[in-house]
Amino acid sequence: MSFEKLSLIEPILRALKTEGYTTPTPIQEQAIPILLERKDLLGCAQTGTGKTAAFAIPILQLLHQDELYKASVGISTLILTPTRELAIQIGESFAAYGRHLKLKHTVIFGGVSQKSQTDALRAGVNILIATPGRLLDLMNQRYVKLDHIKIFVLDEADRMLDMGFIHDVKKVIAKLPPKRQTLFFSATMPKEISSLANSILTNPVRVEVTPVSSTANTIQQSLYYVDKKNKKSLLLHLLKDESVITALVFTRTKHGADKVTTDLNKAGVHAEAIHGNKSQNARQRALSNFKLQKTRVLVATDIAARGIDVDELSTVINFELPNIPETYVHRIGRTGRAGLSGKSISFCDFEEREFLRDIQKLIGKPIPVIDGHPFPMTATSGDADKPKEVPRHGQQRRNGSRPTSSPSSSAHAGKSWGGRQRRPN
Repeated sequence: MSFEKLSLIEPILRALKTEGYTTPTPIQEQAIPILLERKDLLGCAQTGTGKTAAFAIPILQLLHQDELYKASVGISTLILTPTRELAIQIGESFAAYGRHLKLKHTVIFGGVSQKSQTDALRAGVNILIATPGRLLDLMNQRYVKLDHIKIFVLDEADRMLDMGFIHDVKKVIAKLPPKRQTLFFSATMPKEISSLANSILTNPVRVEVTPVSSTANTIQQSLYYVDKKNKKSLLLHLLKDESVITALVFTRTKHGADKVTTDLNKAGVHAEAIHGNKSQNARQRALSNFKLQKTRVLVATDIAARGIDVDELSTVINFELPNIPETYVHRIGRTGRAGLSGKSISFCDFEEREFLRDIQKLIGKPIPVIDGHPFPMTATSGDADKPKEVPRHGQQRRNGSRPTSSPSSSAHAGKSWGGRQRRPN
């Protein structure tokens, strides 16, 4: 199916063509017609499925039609999202898809001066993209009024819960007009999130694409058993492979992210860190440099797992395995997005084997193991589930896996991303 068959208006189709997008992703194909009919939607979709465009495109069309025929007053649409990075990226999507429309949007988030944000609000906007804390702050200062909201989007609802924002979200919802169209997106549906969805949606249509327990088939996953003390050396070894064009490296802690970044830079690999202790300007600069490939390696904590959207990211490296298995899916979902290919490389030390078992149980399959690399885990008595060393360099251990020419190379490495059809996020 093409976007032309989704009853989209010409200015949006022209913008999509400019972006190089011709075919909708499954969630876009399902959600756009529902939203154009002004129905509530419950979307269960993990990161990387194209859900931003799934709601941005129909919202732009609906508001454009309202602008022409109904002359709405004040902020018409509120999009609430958990992180600054995600808010900015949603704003970029609205700018891209709405470039030929006269609708105005702005993004507000904490950690920076509010002046530019309040100036934009004074000038008038149709679409407001916000993080919960700064939104409540500006509401209390009377810069933001939600009296005329026609469309409300709650994005990454489960992430809101994880980050402790759920009470702020409920405060915002309490200020919304009861008559509105509500779009609710969450990668997972824990009990509290399910209850929240039931309380704010009216006869919603449910759209479910790629459940959180699955990983995209476009991602080639691999696993390296390694002693904790040798992880830095293994990382540097893998980064010698020129097919790793850009690498997003995940650690569990902010301190760990800073340490890995320092070690990489000392070794001559240009790296920057992004986590909650960094200033907003530093985070945006690091992300911008990474997108432009001025920085080869971006080291991040899990708070950034759903807030980093980089076209054609070649490789995700789990320097430390997450202790929450769903986080693994979100991490590696930064690559292999919207039909493109990518690689995921995970390090597992002796203490992380329990995390690995939980991850493989969740995704329902083993992660292919690379043996014979220069820094194998030290053999220890009683390690029944630890692989034995294989003298052949770079051979994957699992049955049915194929050997590779080096521990960091793959049939999908190098330039394989460039010729694939792009799809909107």
